[in-house]
Amino acid sequence: TADCRRQYSNWISALAVLRNDRPRNAADFLGQWQLTREIQDHLTETTGRLVGQALFATSPQEDVFYEETGTLQFPGQPPLTASRRYIWQDAGDGRIEVTFDTGAPFHSFGLTSQDAAAEHLCPPDLYRVCYDFALWPVWRAIWRVTGPRKDYLMTSDYTRPL
Repeated sequence: TADCRRQYSNWISALAVLRNDRPRNAADFLGQWQLTREIQDHLTETTGRLVGQALFATSPQEDVFYEETGTLQFPGQPPLTASRRYIWQDAGDGRIEVTFDTGAPFHSFGLTSQDAAAEHLCPPDLYRVCYDFALWPVWRAIWRVTGPRKDYLMTSDYTRPL
């Protein structure tokens, strides 16, 4: 139930705080990550899955460059190669500014559980994200996207390769 999940999440978050295991800045993300993503499309009532990798690397400007690649599969559709790129910049006070690779602003979030959420309005669509670092270095980004032609929940899980 939702109450059990919330209690478990609170317990895991408290444990992570006691261990002091949370990212402190953009540099803590550097390196290779395994990426798995589930996309629940509420308009088509289908669920897609992406399996791939995410790489965080230092750019010449000392920002952190994020690049993901993977294979996206929806039922009844041929697999697609998917990729995206962003720039992560330390904004001070434990915050990360995320921009598109063109430099256009995307969103900003904090690295603590109290402010690890953000919104991005791309009219007419609204993108909301919640980051979860409770099990760091395993972490998750949950996006809820709504608009006239969009209604989906996208959950991305990141783990270090073995």
